[in-house]
Formats: sequence, C-alpha cells, structure tokens
Amino acid sequence: MNQIQLVNRLWLILIALTLFSAFMAEQSEQGLGSISIMALVLAIKGRIIVDYFMELKHANRLLRTLMQIYFYVIPAMIIAAYLYPEQIARWATLK
Repeated sequence: MNQIQLVNRLWLILIALTLFSAFMAEQSEQGLGSISIMALVLAIKGRIIVDYFMELKHANRLLRTLMQIYFYVIPAMIIAAYLYPEQIARWATLK
C-alpha cells in the first residue's frame, strides 16, 4: 500500500470515528460506558493524527511522546470530569 492509499484509508477511519462519536453523543443515556468509549475514540483519533497527519511517527522521540501523552491525558480528564464533577467544580472556582 502506498502512502496516498494509507492516508486516504486513515482519513476515512477518522471520519467514521467522528460520526460514531457524534452518534454516541446523541444517545439519550449518557453513562460511564459511553463517556469511556468516546474518550477511547478521542485517544485513537489523536494517535492517528499525531503519527500520520502531523508526520511525527518517525520524529524526535520526546516530541512524539509529548504529543501522544496529550491525547491520553485529555480523555482521562474527560472521564474524571464525569466521575467527579463537584470536586472539579470546586477546584475551578475562584474562592
């Protein structure tokens, strides 16, 4: 598979994952399961973007690792915000 075919396939995967996330977000039952699935999809999409569209797959290891950590920390923060909304709201207030 050449590079153009790979990028085209990855683009279609990103579109499919985005549509799946939109479908999940519109479901009436928002629970830990659906939030976790959407966070996982976010991490997968981030990994694809970092590796192929930002072309960091073969870049400096530190730079690539920092970008990948971002796409694991954000989903973890989304899940934490769902699990502990009161605590996070207290941390965010300026009292």
